[in-house]
Amino acid sequence: MPLRPRLLVLAVATVLAACGKPSDQPSGAGEARAASAVTLKPLQVSPEDVLTLGLSSYASGPVITGSIQPEKRADLRAEVQAVVLQVYKENGERVKRGDLLVRLDDSALRETLSSAEEAARAAGQSFEQAERQFQRMKTLQAQGMSSLQAMEDAEVRRNNAQSELVAAKARVATARQQLQRTEARAPFDGIVSDRKVSPGDTAQVGKELVKVIDPSSMRFEGLVSADRMSELQLGQTVFFKVNGYPQADFQGQVKRIAPAANATTRQVEVLVSFAGEQQPGVAGLYAEGRVNSQSVSALMLADSAIQREGDQTYVWLLRDNKLVKQAVKLAERDERLGLYRVIGGLKQGEQVLRHLNAALSDGRPVQLAKASAPASAASAARQGG
Repeated sequence: MPLRPRLLVLAVATVLAACGKPSDQPSGAGEARAASAVTLKPLQVSPEDVLTLGLSSYASGPVITGSIQPEKRADLRAEVQAVVLQVYKENGERVKRGDLLVRLDDSALRETLSSAEEAARAAGQSFEQAERQFQRMKTLQAQGMSSLQAMEDAEVRRNNAQSELVAAKARVATARQQLQRTEARAPFDGIVSDRKVSPGDTAQVGKELVKVIDPSSMRFEGLVSADRMSELQLGQTVFFKVNGYPQADFQGQVKRIAPAANATTRQVEVLVSFAGEQQPGVAGLYAEGRVNSQSVSALMLADSAIQREGDQTYVWLLRDNKLVKQAVKLAERDERLGLYRVIGGLKQGEQVLRHLNAALSDGRPVQLAKASAPASAASAARQGG
């Protein structure tokens, strides 16, 4: 065989042998096993991060929503039409009962009062003169020196003058009362919550000038669905949260239940008083909670142990030393405990991770760390030393 064809045959045979030779370590399989080794590496978990599910007392009852409002509050409004001269208090300032808050221009009313007082003095003089005339005619008639008709005419003039005097005094009292209405004073001890006017404003009759509230009289003015009205009773405990106080859990009692539901919203108004001295000092804050109409036993979970994916909720269980991603169904939140009630997916005695992180994966081995061992060793070393 010529040399060139022989070399060509040997080259083809070498290539075919290389393609058909099995590989001892395929690159794809090696990467898969390496990734599997990383995935299956045990996750170290401390006993403090594991929760064993048990039954807890759950407060069940109607949801109540509303706002925090003071029981003692006053909207001071203008009772006369006048220009605002001075505002003495700003928002947030404390006031005592009787403190002057707003002064209106009283120049026109003072003139009216002066005119009424002058008319009253004139009416008083007229009455005194008519009274003397009547007494004189009465004496003359008794002595036979005057007719009975003259005495009666004097009595009529006296009575008319007396009526005019009474009317004049009433006008003086009205003018003085109108003058007093140019001063808006605090009706009780409290705080100015809303100043509505400034010097120079024209206050029409009925215009709101300033609001005063008593911050020590706060209460929860809430609404409950009329469908749950049958569960409401006076004296029931209410657990609720207030916006602006995220770390505080408030408690109160039902003090009043409205006898009728709102025709539009179909909700019933419920007034809740605060239990204890802890209460927010700001009015108008949104509040939401639950009326404790009954208490039942249920499995409870904290929000830190729950993983949410859209409308689905999951927890991570420890089963046979492995992580298991378990779907669960949750009910409403207990405001008193800050926990969610579990209604499906879990059983009593199962172990759940308290805190979640990005290293969790379904089926990953778990190894419980012995957190107490170092502490015991250190204690023994101190005792031995």
